Amino acid sequence: MDDDVVIEDVDDGEVPYQQVKTASLKNQDLAFVTQTVGDALAQYGWYMLIGTVLVYLLIQYLNKRRASQSNRRPPSELPQDPVRVVRNQEGMEAARRKMQEELDAKAAIFREKQKQQEEEKRRQKVEQWESIQQGKSYKGAAKLSQTTEEASSSTTVLKPKTDKRPLRSADYNPLTGQGGGSCSWRPSRRGPSSGG
Repeated sequence: MDDDVVIEDVDDGEVPYQQVKTASLKNQDLAFVTQTVGDALAQYGWYMLIGTVLVYLLIQYLNKRRASQSNRRPPSELPQDPVRVVRNQEGMEAARRKMQEELDAKAAIFREKQKQQEEEKRRQKVEQWESIQQGKSYKGAAKLSQTTEEASSSTTVLKPKTDKRPLRSADYNPLTGQGGGSCSWRPSRRGPSSGG
């Protein structure tokens, strides 16, 4: 280890490395571009494919929407024939009059039925009063009148039957722990624990 080593710089007459001019590369092949593109596709290829498909679908959707909006112009922009507008308004007025007449006819029929029911009730009350004055029982007559009244009211207003299923079966009891599905909780035993 006692060897003395001396390092000397030799000046060859060359220009230092900082001043060396590099020759410009004029005819490069595109191998580095294909390498870069290949690496990008290898890493992000599926994302690029999905992104491209989504952009394509978005453009198609927007084109359809624009086409449908251009087809649907507001009525104010459409040219209107005055004769046609007057004919439409007269037709609407005639339809309204017809509907109003039907409604008036139904209301008149309903009022007539109400009057008949009130007259029937008044007649029954008079009959009950007369039977009470004569000392007869009026309960039998009242039951008879109620059944006839129910029959007349059931013919005027028919309510549709709804076939609703019950929310739970008839034998369901939450206190028994049966039929409640997967949860069946039972209280713990009372008394000292058994064991050794």
